[in-house]
Amino acid sequence: LRQADIGIAMGITGTEAAKDAADMILANDNFASIEAAVEEGRVVYANLTKFIVWTLPTNAGQAMVILLAMVIGATLPILPVQALYINMVSAILLGMPLIFEAKERNIMDRPPRDPSRPLLTHEMIMRTAFVGILLCVGATLMFHWQLGRGESEEAARTAAVSAIVFGQILYLFSARALLRPASSVPLWSNPWLWVGIAAMLLVQGTFIYFTPVANLFQFAPLDFISIGLIIIIGVIIFAMIETEKLIRRVVHQTDDPDAP
Repeated sequence: LRQADIGIAMGITGTEAAKDAADMILANDNFASIEAAVEEGRVVYANLTKFIVWTLPTNAGQAMVILLAMVIGATLPILPVQALYINMVSAILLGMPLIFEAKERNIMDRPPRDPSRPLLTHEMIMRTAFVGILLCVGATLMFHWQLGRGESEEAARTAAVSAIVFGQILYLFSARALLRPASSVPLWSNPWLWVGIAAMLLVQGTFIYFTPVANLFQFAPLDFISIGLIIIIGVIIFAMIETEKLIRRVVHQTDDPDAP
């Protein structure tokens, strides 16, 4: 029991010595409970990983936007208070629904995960940097495009923030499958995801078009041209992320996110 990765003892027929040495005790002595527990543990771990894979890059993208502007001495594309708004609202409305993702189809076919493998792997760090850069470039381009067409700094920042938010929304669908294509996950398998997206769009619209709130966060209304470009940028970011996943699948010859 002590030599096993997880020592399991019987709760009813097991000896007290075995229970003391075990890491886990089967209360009902039913071995089928082990499989159910392993499956549930893998689902929880996979969904936690998805939340991290989504959260880190989106936060990194905002930080890159501000740091890049500070380094080159340019006008900030997003203000700190606007970055705080994105972090506080999107983490709850967009990130939390990932915890309720359904079980992946092959989750019990995967080999055991190395206990010494860190939660934040090299692949996750690379994904964080890649997606963060995409969001940074998209928001920065949107900001300067708005200024170039004669819009105010408030309108330009609103467009930059909206580009990040829409990029976050589309990246949600990619983060649901860490290495497999986003299309492999049924669109409606997690209704909470759609509730979160609808709530995020409602909040974003309120912050932009409800004057008292817009003035507080220094937002300004967007025209249809700006909204259209924001959507295009978001789709391009999504396509590039999916292409990166495809390349990784080809290189590693697997769609298992825990593969080395």
